[in-house]
Amino acid sequence: MQDSKFVVYSFIACILFLGVNGESPYRFFTLKVTHGDIYPLGVKQKGILINGQFPGPTIDAVTNDNLIIHVYNYLNVPFLISWNGVQQRRNTWQDGVLGTNCPIRPGKNFTYVLQVKDQIGTFFYFPSLFFHKAAGGYGSIRIWSRPKIPVPFPTPAGDFTVLAGDWYKRNHYVLRRYLESGHSLPFPDGLVINGRGWNGYTFTVDPGRTYRFRVSNVGISTSINFRIQSHKLKLIEVEGSHTLQNTYHSFDIHLGQSYSFLVTADQAPQDYYVVASSRFAPRVLTTTAILHYSNSRKGVSGPIPWAPTFQIAPSLMQARSIRWNLTASGPRPNPQGSYHYGMITPSRTIMLANSAPYINGKQRYAVNGVSYVPPDTPLKLADYFKIPGVFNLGSIPTRPPSGNNAYLQTSVMAADFREYVEIVFQNWENTVQSWHIDGYSFFVVGMDGGHWTPDSRRSYNLIDAVSRCTTQVYPRSWTAIYMALDNVGMWNIRSENWARQYLGQQFYLRVYSPANSWRDEYPIPKHALLCGRARGRRTRPL
Repeated sequence: MQDSKFVVYSFIACILFLGVNGESPYRFFTLKVTHGDIYPLGVKQKGILINGQFPGPTIDAVTNDNLIIHVYNYLNVPFLISWNGVQQRRNTWQDGVLGTNCPIRPGKNFTYVLQVKDQIGTFFYFPSLFFHKAAGGYGSIRIWSRPKIPVPFPTPAGDFTVLAGDWYKRNHYVLRRYLESGHSLPFPDGLVINGRGWNGYTFTVDPGRTYRFRVSNVGISTSINFRIQSHKLKLIEVEGSHTLQNTYHSFDIHLGQSYSFLVTADQAPQDYYVVASSRFAPRVLTTTAILHYSNSRKGVSGPIPWAPTFQIAPSLMQARSIRWNLTASGPRPNPQGSYHYGMITPSRTIMLANSAPYINGKQRYAVNGVSYVPPDTPLKLADYFKIPGVFNLGSIPTRPPSGNNAYLQTSVMAADFREYVEIVFQNWENTVQSWHIDGYSFFVVGMDGGHWTPDSRRSYNLIDAVSRCTTQVYPRSWTAIYMALDNVGMWNIRSENWARQYLGQQFYLRVYSPANSWRDEYPIPKHALLCGRARGRRTRPL
């Protein structure tokens, strides 16, 4: 019976989207989620596999493709998967976080129906529920440009995915218990590249040819530095934006961020270290993979190439050097620079300050003094069905309070469709913060040390700041962004440090349009999962 319902629901989903997006191709994927033994750091662990793999299979798409993704949950616990950086235009129903979707129950399945509308670039998917991200379950998403849209670099000889990040030998449910008992996470045990530890993965290249390396930090607690021994990294893309093609010897990548580099195999034929090391951490963790020349007869040798460890200044300078390529086409044929973001005056300023309070004797994390508590019903469903008592608009202030008091709340901030806002992330802590906004990309117009004031706008880059979906905020510093609220829905704004996210450093932005039109937002999917106080209600007729 379940399989027959699944076929019917998939058919309905396809018919609905054929009506709306019939001009764009469809791609079908099946993701089977299971537990399995993995050995990232040489110790047997219970990991989360996608189609029997860790990391999971790559999802490849072309701009505007419709993706029909069947997810089967074979775990013994509920599961959700989210799509880091995929904007879900007009389609918050498919975002895959607990504020928008009910979990997929054990032994059940769900079909995500989404479109990579007007997007290119490098992203990833990950498990968003509980602390599953610490057990794996992630994989790469590559969105390619349409064939007739020019890209600002020659076609590489190959395309490599690098999913790098910190790793714990403790199982994810043990780490979760640490947090729920009111304690901070211990320091990670190591780093992994594509699910493997020291020298556990090999990238094979032909001498003289150039390759694209797509690098994402999929860890849960640590910024990393990425580099390749004796080779230069030419930056070409950041989370869907073509950049000026600056060259670097090493590059800092913060939690949740993704970058693309061109690397030319122009050195003597041998093997070289591909290195990821921790940044801004109490001690330095390092792991390596191998860059193998196809005609090499010599293994890796020499010391691991140096990179900064604790220094903030070079990382800040590097971040400021990332610039939008104004003349390159993005997902559309018109140049990226034809959108003059710096000539639009924001309608208001939202300031978001992170903190690490103790509430009821337990470690929590907060935004503007509010530590997020998940409700019993997804916020989007409560909003759609008008279920009272699940959340209140305005339950989080748009500026940090003057005092140090913090409290628990299901925090939702109100915003209007087509607003143009300035958001300032203010970090008074001594750790690097990494912030992600679902459903959007935004322009990182400025970052600096100290306290943000209106005079800080004098230093803004209003010409060629990069557009992206995840940004860092350095210790005791600020970062400012401009963002057009052009995507109706209930969108998660969160820390990419997963312990901080889990213990409250997140909230939801409700971008509202009174039109109630498919032009602004797609209707609730017929096959949407219903739970909590939405259980037993009807979605809508076909």
